[in-house]
Amino acid sequence: MKHTLFALVFLLTLNTVFSQDQVIKGNYELAARFSPEKMKKMVFSTSVSPHWLKKSDRFWYEYKTSTGNNWYLVDPARKSKSQLFDKDKLAMEITKITKDPVDGQHLELSDLKFLEDENTIRFKIKGTEEVLKKDWAEIKTKDKSKKDSMEKKTFVFHYNISNQQLSEITDAPKDPERTSWANIAPDSSKIVFAKHNNLYWMDKANFLKAVKDEKDSTIVENQITEDGVEDFGYGSSGRGEDNEEMEKNKDKRKRAGVLWNEASNEFVISRSDQRKVKDLWVLHSTRDPRPTLETYKYPMPGDKEQPVEYIYHYSFGTKEIKSLPISSFKDQTISIYSTPAPANARDDDFRASTWLGDEDEFYFGITSRDLKKVDIARWNLSSGTKEVVIEERSNTYIDFARPELVNGGEELIFWSERDGWGHFYLYGKDGTLKRQLTSGTFHTDRVERVDEKARRLFFVANGREKGEDPYYEHLYSVSLDGGAITLLNKGDLNHSSDMNDAGSFFVNNYSRVNTIPVSVLHDRNGAKVMDLETADLTNLFAAGYQFPEPFTFKSDDGITDLYGVMYKPFNFDSTHQYPLIQYVYPGPQTEAVDKAFSARLDRTDRLAQFGFVVITLGNRGGHPGRSKWYHNYGYGDLRDYGLADKKAAIEQLADRHDFIDRSKVGIHGHSGGGFMSTAAMLVYPDIFKVAVSSAGNHENNIYNRWWSEKHHGVKEQISAKGDTTFIYQIEKNPDLAKNLKGHLMLSHGDVDNNVHPANSIRMANMLMKAGKRFDLVLLPGQRHGFGDMTEYFFWRMGDYFVQHLLGDNTPPPVDMIEMQRDKPLSK
Repeated sequence: MKHTLFALVFLLTLNTVFSQDQVIKGNYELAARFSPEKMKKMVFSTSVSPHWLKKSDRFWYEYKTSTGNNWYLVDPARKSKSQLFDKDKLAMEITKITKDPVDGQHLELSDLKFLEDENTIRFKIKGTEEVLKKDWAEIKTKDKSKKDSMEKKTFVFHYNISNQQLSEITDAPKDPERTSWANIAPDSSKIVFAKHNNLYWMDKANFLKAVKDEKDSTIVENQITEDGVEDFGYGSSGRGEDNEEMEKNKDKRKRAGVLWNEASNEFVISRSDQRKVKDLWVLHSTRDPRPTLETYKYPMPGDKEQPVEYIYHYSFGTKEIKSLPISSFKDQTISIYSTPAPANARDDDFRASTWLGDEDEFYFGITSRDLKKVDIARWNLSSGTKEVVIEERSNTYIDFARPELVNGGEELIFWSERDGWGHFYLYGKDGTLKRQLTSGTFHTDRVERVDEKARRLFFVANGREKGEDPYYEHLYSVSLDGGAITLLNKGDLNHSSDMNDAGSFFVNNYSRVNTIPVSVLHDRNGAKVMDLETADLTNLFAAGYQFPEPFTFKSDDGITDLYGVMYKPFNFDSTHQYPLIQYVYPGPQTEAVDKAFSARLDRTDRLAQFGFVVITLGNRGGHPGRSKWYHNYGYGDLRDYGLADKKAAIEQLADRHDFIDRSKVGIHGHSGGGFMSTAAMLVYPDIFKVAVSSAGNHENNIYNRWWSEKHHGVKEQISAKGDTTFIYQIEKNPDLAKNLKGHLMLSHGDVDNNVHPANSIRMANMLMKAGKRFDLVLLPGQRHGFGDMTEYFFWRMGDYFVQHLLGDNTPPPVDMIEMQRDKPLSK
């Protein structure tokens, strides 16, 4: 009897041990259910994007649901919303002309615009009929052996709203993008462009010839400059082209970033001398028939050789181009400010780029290399002098924005963090501070609109409403003459506003990560005018989708409140323990924590479906939308500043929730998140067990100067002789390669010209030298965002976490069947 009892106890104990060590299979089926291809059929429009008309407060918008596309015209004054046209009738008329069957429910219109009479709309439809390409004659001239070059015919239509008449436009001009090189003057009389590194202009008549045929030999071009050379030219640089593309495009017209005066007889342009800046390269190994080389200028942090920037002014009257003496700091950066685009210019085929100022002056910003000194200046054309209007100085980097001119240019609205929080200030034209328009322990983010007649500033801010997530944005207004701030869109949600030019109405889109998006129309005082839309998520919920859960926790100092979002498997079982994965992006220019509903699920919701709890979370030194102290926390410690807070989140969440297995923690991030996820594995190797690090800038000393020097800091050193040099030192991930204990997968696109693949290759080099096992996935032909291999990367990432966090070591099949299901198989 004793032996029998012992045997029973032994078997029960053994069964318990086996059940505790039981392998959990990755739920590939659930992850596949929410692929990007499937999401297109489950989530449609989630916000109203208004196209404001020019002659009234009316606007139109397109909104898609599970019943198809709808087009609406809204008249705020009348509180009316109506269909722009009868979809079924319009589809019938289109079918008659195109001979292609179309029905109202599946109607797709492209490039829809209101014409000047605001009673006629223009749109395009791509048919199935094949016709010779418009540039077929040019193709045949170059290669007589070429077979007919065909393309699908594009139909252009006009539709009269009043009489509901549809007409085809058979002589429609080429699309504006075909002449993207053209910088058109406000009165359309002149067009400026770059060619062979120099500036040229042509008149309207010759431009119209170029619209019809860019190779027309009768086009008259007028050369403005002759000193333009490679890497010190006046036009766009062709960044992103390989050696073959550069040769092919060398004689083409290119865009020149000139800013015009309103009279269309003068312009200004910035020009950068990069001849001494060192080259960087990526090799296009997959190009056919042989690999090609892409060469580009890339200033790295600490490099002595930096771009030298200039401003030039040209007058068509004097035919003189002058370099303006605006130098203030060594290796300075210059930003010439343009006039902000009106809200009702969205559908224009082109809008002239004009300088911020008047006929006699224009405004620009000058920033020192260490970003601790910023001057807002203007150039006076009559006196030929630079006038510094506002000086900003700080012991860390300065964030700033384009000033807003009001009162006929006699006043400026300027944004600054000088008191530790981002706020608006009103200045006189002479640089005298008149008043601080906003103040308090909250962050103003950007100007939405300025109503000059009513002297009222409409702006977006966050962190002002007590009891809310401080990142939730709202629209506010305040008088330029001082006074109380008015909240215009109440509600404990994240709000996104789009206001008309008159400042009389705005569309308000709002949601949280755990609510259905809603769109509403408000008047200038915040009163609700009418409901517009509620997003259709019917199909998404039918597939089993569940909202994620926002949470808060304390940073590693035990004081600072931090905010995150938790994503669970949709078949979540609270009695089960789940590995935890952090999806991270350290900032400092943003945080990868959604505040509004998003249908982008890959790195969060969909990753969780394999069988993980996934969290996104902020850290001190991250989002700029809080205090300057918070934003600048990582200054001087760009590798490690956010890691302690990521560790603190694991400890606090595991203490709160029994379903989190603190012994199985993974981490994933892209770009700065790729850098951070690897750093976490090396700084806290006993906490973080598995990482998938994609496109990481593991060595910020070989990342671009502007981001790296700004957020880490560069020391300006002036010698006794007055010579200025810059010292840059930073800790790098490869320095800690010997610390790796867990499983690390590095991934990079091999033609990434943002974060160069050398970052991951150098990391791999040091791991190999340290005798570490790890994985390296190179994505051929891919830039920084992984392009058409994004889905491939997702499944490789899923495999890695399933194997090393769930313990599912069953080799997945060679074929990624979950990915292939979404695509029809070809030969």
